[in-house]
Amino acid sequence: MKRVWSFAFVAVPVLLLTAGVHAQPWPVKTVRFIVPWPPGGGADTISRMMTPRLSEALGQQVVIDNRGGAAGNIGAEMAAKSPPDGYTIVSAYAGTHAINPTLYRNLPFKESDFSPVIWLASVPQLVTVHPSLPVKTIKELIALARAKPGQLNFASAGAGAFNHLTGELFNYMTRTKIVHVPYKGGGPAAIALLSGEVEMIFGEPTTLVSHVRAAKLRAIAVTSARRSLALPEFPTVAEGGVTGYEVVSWHGVLAPAAVPREITARLNAEFNRVIAAPEMKTRMLSQGYEPVGGTPEQFGEHIRAEIAKWAPVVKVAGLKVD
Repeated sequence: MKRVWSFAFVAVPVLLLTAGVHAQPWPVKTVRFIVPWPPGGGADTISRMMTPRLSEALGQQVVIDNRGGAAGNIGAEMAAKSPPDGYTIVSAYAGTHAINPTLYRNLPFKESDFSPVIWLASVPQLVTVHPSLPVKTIKELIALARAKPGQLNFASAGAGAFNHLTGELFNYMTRTKIVHVPYKGGGPAAIALLSGEVEMIFGEPTTLVSHVRAAKLRAIAVTSARRSLALPEFPTVAEGGVTGYEVVSWHGVLAPAAVPREITARLNAEFNRVIAAPEMKTRMLSQGYEPVGGTPEQFGEHIRAEIAKWAPVVKVAGLKVD
């Protein structure tokens, strides 16, 4: 009997301690936020906007981990293969998750590898030209491009990137031939435009707006169906005569599949609070981001709809990456 009681005296505290470890609330350590693009681009900028507020809300540091390359595929694959414990989340971008599933023959991940967390923002692209290009409207751009087929070029964040397809759709609908020049991210593409290495870009406003306001670049239109809430002074491409032209990028957050539902719910709630704050709304709009928010299920439905939307565009453009 003494031996039994001795065992119980030792075992009960151990069992209680073990139960306490398993019941520890999430998070208890740093959360890694993978951004599958180099610093300076749209995905990087909006992610860095979110992290200080998210860190404060969670009571743990949220650290950006830039993993650029392969139009976002490298960072997305890394996130897909991370443990589903809530300590890795990933920035989700329209190009990587709406276009790449059709564009790449051997995509290193599937959408089922992820759990949707939140749709953060919609982002109309900004049609922006170097000041040396003698155009101030979409009509003038189309006229110049038709007069000089193959002589103008546009930058993108990479072959098959969202703004690459945005430019290809413009070529298709306007019967122009503006040559695509890929770069390794939106930041490098914007630098190329600033230097005059390329004549134009269909780019994320966040990488371009400050240069437009400083008169270093000239914005002539937005790619959404209606004028942007963030940039209402610029007409749409459709207003410029390209009826039916509409392209809107988006940013969101995903986690590895099988992450506990309660963690996804907590992340979703905290991100919704962050983007609903009046000062954050103002800041996002100033950079060209239109806050969205909502549930994980709504974001998942949006991703599926976007894949279906872009698949025929990729095929018409004759694009495929091995």
